[in-house]
Amino acid sequence: METKLIIAGFGGQGIVMAGQLLAHAGMLENKKVSLVPSYGPEMRGGTANCTVILKNGEIYSPVVAHPDIVIAMNQPSLDKFDKSVVKGGFIFYNTSLCAPEKKRKGIKYIGVPASEIATALGDIRVANSVILGALIAHTKIIKAKTLSDRVLPGILSGKKAALVDINRKALKLGIKTQKSRAGE
Repeated sequence: METKLIIAGFGGQGIVMAGQLLAHAGMLENKKVSLVPSYGPEMRGGTANCTVILKNGEIYSPVVAHPDIVIAMNQPSLDKFDKSVVKGGFIFYNTSLCAPEKKRKGIKYIGVPASEIATALGDIRVANSVILGALIAHTKIIKAKTLSDRVLPGILSGKKAALVDINRKALKLGIKTQKSRAGE
């Protein structure tokens, strides 16, 4: 099984961090992984995206032209990558900052109020963890426990260790958004 993702948004939204979290979780679950970050010229406010591939076998190319999943954290990213998702794929989008103008047939659109939830938690920077929670709950591409218990403490260490708990809360709330959707 192979899953190709593009995660995109503005610099400062934790786009590359989200990719790192997925890639590390994939490695801990014995998957082969590829992570390719791409930044605009600005540190914050510029464009940022990354591609992630999770596969049970060898990865022969890190290029992701037609992803199975897109995570769009803002409108320009949704507009840019919407048409590249393969039929049967998913688009997770931050409803706090974007909405699809027209939904394509054969694509599952999953809206998540990531920025809104992160703001309610007290730190907009955890919007990436909210949307990752929704992704995990809906697709099961990695285990939430791997990300929460093993990856977050490893990546958010040193000066960033204080952010582990709030990211765990954000992840759980992202998962909860999908569980409440299942009841719709």
